[in-house]
Amino acid sequence: MKLKTGKHSTAQKRILFIGEGLDLPESHLLRGLKDAGHHVELMVRPDSVNGEALKKEGFHVHPLTLVHKVDFAGIGAIRSRLTEGRFDVMHTLLNRPLSNGLLASMGMGVKRVAYRGIVGNLSRFNPGSWLTYLNPSIDRIVCVCHAVRKGLLAMGLPQDRPVTIYKGHDVTWYHPVHRASLSEFGIPGDAFVIGSSANMRPRKGIHVLIQAAERVSAHRPVHFLLVGRIQDKLLSRLSMPAQLAERVHFTGFRFDAPALMGACDAIVLPSLKREGLARSLMEAMSQSVVPVVTDCGGSPELVRHEQDGLVVPPGDAHALSQALTLLLNDPGLRARMGASARTRIEKDFSIQQTVAEHIRLYESLP
Repeated sequence: MKLKTGKHSTAQKRILFIGEGLDLPESHLLRGLKDAGHHVELMVRPDSVNGEALKKEGFHVHPLTLVHKVDFAGIGAIRSRLTEGRFDVMHTLLNRPLSNGLLASMGMGVKRVAYRGIVGNLSRFNPGSWLTYLNPSIDRIVCVCHAVRKGLLAMGLPQDRPVTIYKGHDVTWYHPVHRASLSEFGIPGDAFVIGSSANMRPRKGIHVLIQAAERVSAHRPVHFLLVGRIQDKLLSRLSMPAQLAERVHFTGFRFDAPALMGACDAIVLPSLKREGLARSLMEAMSQSVVPVVTDCGGSPELVRHEQDGLVVPPGDAHALSQALTLLLNDPGLRARMGASARTRIEKDFSIQQTVAEHIRLYESLP
């Protein structure tokens, strides 16, 4: 269910957010809710950079470290905060905050809102799923895209429980590094650079991108900048021709990943399954970088084929190489799609829309 736009009342809600880390869009959601007159508090890991920034701005930020899905110390801390704060809404952002928050709030009148960012990975035969998203005590589940909502409905959830609210961005948040900065990776200034930013699990399909890289024209200095932790054993065993190996750069985790992707000519998300709505795509599109994605999860909800970027079948290295070669050979097409990608974020995926839809969600709770 996509919430309709329109005016909302200004009745103040007391909202407790519970997370582990906190990304940039989430921190701006909290700011937007506070600016709209709501009382917002946060429980988050002490090492959260965005949590610390909110604390310096005057937000009530409480340290919380959750080690397990059932963490007795964490449950006690959450229940204590809920009791003292007399909150209307408890909004959890990840699995461990959700399972512990549900246990902590038992017997309380607080409304329970969860966030779900990936497709699938739930089972009616898995007790852990009943501790989290299949738990009937949840009032609403904020789904990052329609694909996530569809997956939850397929599990038998009531129609009104999962709600699609896109995670909004603002193009002014992002500033690409100068192309010369990529020289630290051995990338020459005149190279055509294809980026990808993700935790490299098998389902992210990075091995398919490597296969596609072998097919892309060798007559141009094409380089591949792959940012993120490698969590796919297949990648460590993947052999590449020497010429290609010199052009594929694994950087590991980088705090400056958004700026690095902004310096690329194209960004690729070659996911095979369970994709939600990748933040890395939205960060790059905000910087006018043209995306190439697979028809997987929420990616085609974000990227309109041949308008904002290109959409190819999952696992198809040939189709992916054709899409990349097309962008390589047509600078005009790249520029048009890149401009459309930025406009797409500005008009249809703005943080202002996300804040307004959350407010309407909270006010719709029975």
